[in-house]
Amino acid sequence: MDTLLPYALLCFTSFFTLTNPLGTMPVFLTMTKGMSDEERQHIVKRATIISFITLLAFTFSGQFLFKFFGISTNGFRIAAGFIILKIGYDMLQARFTNTKLKDEEIKTYANDISITPLSIPMLCGPGAIANGIMLMDDANTWSMKGILIGMIALIYFITYLILRASTRLVNILGETGNNVMMRLMGLILMVIAVECFVSGLRPILIDIIQLSRV
Repeated sequence: MDTLLPYALLCFTSFFTLTNPLGTMPVFLTMTKGMSDEERQHIVKRATIISFITLLAFTFSGQFLFKFFGISTNGFRIAAGFIILKIGYDMLQARFTNTKLKDEEIKTYANDISITPLSIPMLCGPGAIANGIMLMDDANTWSMKGILIGMIALIYFITYLILRASTRLVNILGETGNNVMMRLMGLILMVIAVECFVSGLRPILIDIIQLSRV
């Protein structure tokens, strides 16, 4: 129990900041401008389901991919730390998303924005995928694996509720509120990234030191 609660909190905070539903709201409203509430709800429902399935698939296949490509877990943690650090830095600067869309591009997505770009890469980007693989690697018991799956499901359920109520939430939070929330989440994400980087670098340095003593 002593390890389950910190692990659950880590899963929740890291996935919530990487999924970033609050930052996705303004982009989502722009892409669905002129659509009815029923159409928006259908898009949000489909996008969150696709994101959930995609993230679970990568989370469970991560170890297989490591073995197939000959990638070490520690090397992956270092690379993932850089990715998550970059995302956290952008959020700290209150940059809502790296996906910049022009009006013409938004129109081309009209019928199926739920898959691209809303689901991939916005709600299920490389940072979330890397985080899922690392957390699965840390899940040494079935209880921890169950917590990981449950937290991913919870995050996308919350994401669904947030995007579904995006019009009202944007009016309540305003631009200032959005920026404050984004910077706070970005700071948390950068701390997680540093921990991830150090946890991957430490075993490599220990191995180098031990080899040098031989």
